[in-house]
Amino acid sequence: MDYGLVGNCQYNALIDHFGNVVWLCWPRFDASFVFGGLLDADKGGRFRISPGDGSPGKQEYINNTNVLRTVFHNERGSFEILDFAPRFVLFERYHKPTKLFRIVRPLSGEPVVRVEIEPKGDYGRVTPRAVFGSNHIRYNGLDQELRLTTNASLNLISEQREMVLREPLYFVLSYGEPLEASLEHTAKEFLERTIKYWQTWVKHCYLPLEYQSAVIRSALVLKIHQFEDTGAIIAATTTSIPEAEGTVRNWDYRYCWMRDAMFSLLALQRLTQFEELEGFVCYLRNLTESSHANGERLQPVYGISGEHALIEQILDHLEGYRGHQPVRIGNQAYEHLQHDVYGELVLAISQLFLDQRFINPDESMPINLLTRLLGHIETYLEAKDAGLWEFRGIAQLHTFTLLMHWAGALMVRQIGETHDLPELTSKAETLYQRAAALIEDQCWDEQLGAYTIAAGVDALDASLLMMINLGYLDRDHPRANRHLDTIAQRLDAGHGLIHRYTMQDDFGATENAFLICSFWLAEAYARLGRTAEAETLFKRLLEAANPLGLYSEDLDPKSGEQWGNFPQTYSHVGLINAAFALARKDEGHGFFNPQRYR
Repeated sequence: MDYGLVGNCQYNALIDHFGNVVWLCWPRFDASFVFGGLLDADKGGRFRISPGDGSPGKQEYINNTNVLRTVFHNERGSFEILDFAPRFVLFERYHKPTKLFRIVRPLSGEPVVRVEIEPKGDYGRVTPRAVFGSNHIRYNGLDQELRLTTNASLNLISEQREMVLREPLYFVLSYGEPLEASLEHTAKEFLERTIKYWQTWVKHCYLPLEYQSAVIRSALVLKIHQFEDTGAIIAATTTSIPEAEGTVRNWDYRYCWMRDAMFSLLALQRLTQFEELEGFVCYLRNLTESSHANGERLQPVYGISGEHALIEQILDHLEGYRGHQPVRIGNQAYEHLQHDVYGELVLAISQLFLDQRFINPDESMPINLLTRLLGHIETYLEAKDAGLWEFRGIAQLHTFTLLMHWAGALMVRQIGETHDLPELTSKAETLYQRAAALIEDQCWDEQLGAYTIAAGVDALDASLLMMINLGYLDRDHPRANRHLDTIAQRLDAGHGLIHRYTMQDDFGATENAFLICSFWLAEAYARLGRTAEAETLFKRLLEAANPLGLYSEDLDPKSGEQWGNFPQTYSHVGLINAAFALARKDEGHGFFNPQRYR
């Protein structure tokens, strides 16, 4: 997937190496696309700036930023496009408008450029009408005004004619509030301030000694998948990119999964970025307050404003990614029972209780939130659910869910001890011991030599590598290496990569390697001291990234082609954790060290 990503915590856009914006949803991540050529080359519209001869450019990021640079060369000359979504501090708040800036600058010779712009509304059902102003084009017919402000010829844009590029051209596409200030000055100023913002943010990250370039890119990806207005963190930018060629596993990932958010937050905290945690806690407290008031369980996934119902719909008028249908919006997973969410949320917010930087004696900490989460762990400790992988129509007592109960209760016990909450501490200790007993009594298969996907089920699950990465199994545990080796061998997808599972589910057998699982495997090797195996696999995974260092959800081990929604936060979280486990050669554990809390 040779796409570059730009974003500003309000929206994301994908741009290919032909200079075309193939995905942009406005005014927020889960809205209809304005450009959706990723899913339909015709009905998806386009915003392409290219040499006009069909030749591709070469993409790179301005160092340590989310500003994308695409350079085109041909016999006429060369030019560059700088694409960015503005983000910087303005009037003591983050300025993150629904505006896409595209700056086109000549580099050599007399290059020509062609501009093609055809926005869409309502997922391609609406083509807005272009109305010309003196220096802009308005596109009427959408929910809000869409305007292209530029110093290029409006007629040559409208007629898609080539233009000789002798001086920089500036394009600002705005949704809602248009650009009313000086075009050139604003574009230059916003570019400079956006670059400075991202480079300063990266400078404040704590990084491993090795693999810094890959970790930085992954951190930048995670950052712009948070919808800052509410604090929600989405799983991926796109919808309906299938998990493998020829499959119907096409899902909408533009929502906030509690589990994915937890993994993203813990990775960002490892990088010493905590601003995202504070935003997510506000989102979470709003969800838990409403759920508690209505006597409801927590869902595994919500909309980015906290919407409970994410009704799944099929858009059969779109051809789909490379012709793969169906195209879906919404996600039925909001109906699922996934009880691992409670322990995961405890892990995600634990630093609010344990890190002195967050403890304010003048403010009461959200102990009620913690108490409710522990209460849910108690209620659902032995309940069957759909599991981490969201099996549709299959309910089991999943080992991963029990692992999250164990980890969450263990963390609550530590928090209770830290803040002298004896009742909470005692209850948490009882629950983490009960969870561990269930895992040992019902989920270990001596014949297989591994913990299985669920109690009494003869199948494996790559997510149970987290038993090692979370410290449930340390390097001295007699079952640790057997468990790892069994998973690596029996879930092998080729070239050292692994499937998430191989059992049949509602849609048949899985095909491609699941990238985060392979990163989990590399991390587990490292945490058990098997450094050579960890480094070999990790370097193979680094080579699997697209030219910009970005990852989707799945990888075809034979072709090396990426599949699944893109970019996938899960995959980038896996990279960060594996890099730290390898580069630091530490004896600790991915999220916390349970030996301290037992």
